[in-house]
Amino acid sequence: MTNNPNLGVSQPESFYEKVGGHATFAALVDRFYAGVASDPPLRALYPEDDLGPAAVRLRMFLEQYFGGPKTYSEQRGHPRLRLRHGPFAVTPTQRDRWLHHMLDALDSLALDPDDDAELRDYLVRAAQFMVNSFDEQ
Repeated sequence: MTNNPNLGVSQPESFYEKVGGHATFAALVDRFYAGVASDPPLRALYPEDDLGPAAVRLRMFLEQYFGGPKTYSEQRGHPRLRLRHGPFAVTPTQRDRWLHHMLDALDSLALDPDDDAELRDYLVRAAQFMVNSFDEQ
């Protein structure tokens, strides 16, 4: 529970606060992008030479989604995940590559099992939602 000085009452912690806030999400995203950098087929989906800007965007998105700062929307507007990823062929194979690195990054956090399960469930569902092509070529 967190104490809200404006209301004088305790409010439940957000998931973001419960799992460690910014430091946890930064560690998750940093580990994830280290995996992406070493995976040429997945790396090819990222048009920028530097993965840093993509990492910042993902971290801000996840922080906001899980109850942290609203920085993502303040800087970029509505997430529109499918629209933003539309120019890229996100195939089931690319989804699986993405999930491999993201779940490896999640494992590295050693979260409480219930928190791990909640975050893992979201990541798996989000990855599936992003598939927009079945042309594996």
